Amino acid sequence: MLSDITLGQFFPGNSVLHRMDPRIKLILSILYIVGVFLAKNTYGFVILALFCALVVLLSRISVKVLIKSLKPIIILVLFTAVINLFFTNGKIPVFEWKFIHIYQEGIYYAVFMAIRIVCLLLGTSVILTYTTSPMALTDAIERLLSPLKKIHLPVHEFAMIMTIALRFIPTLIEETNKIMNAQRREAPISRAAVLS
Repeated sequence: MLSDITLGQFFPGNSVLHRMDPRIKLILSILYIVGVFLAKNTYGFVILALFCALVVLLSRISVKVLIKSLKPIIILVLFTAVINLFFTNGKIPVFEWKFIHIYQEGIYYAVFMAIRIVCLLLGTSVILTYTTSPMALTDAIERLLSPLKKIHLPVHEFAMIMTIALRFIPTLIEETNKIMNAQRREAPISRAAVLS
């Protein structure tokens, strides 16, 4: 499961998104995130989904990698959908049984929350981390925040902290996998020792 986490990884390539200026990608990501949270109706979500699909096509990153990146958030998506499905009140009941009431509005919100989370993760990952090297991302953050140097904010240090955090996610996942595999190998030995 941990090997499926692709957050923070960079996939080298020569696509339109790979060649785009990292500062534009940062601004585009911020605008996209704002758009995801401001979308309230079907048209808004259709536009977001189409933009996300366009970004994925322009990145030329394989669908297998994108599906792999969604695996770790499936539980979050399902949990959010279930909460919205069962705890959203409405006017038109679709299903009723004892204390369980599912309304049309609940189904609507469950579907849209799932779409929102998937679009948010895929869009931002593809625009930023999958198509931008950590060093280019650091430079972009530093250049965008450079006006803040005039008020003595440590812009360079802030950019480095963000880049180090992104760079070490894959390393931490790899180390965690090694520890988990080692514990799995030791568990049968310790059980055998207890039985004897």
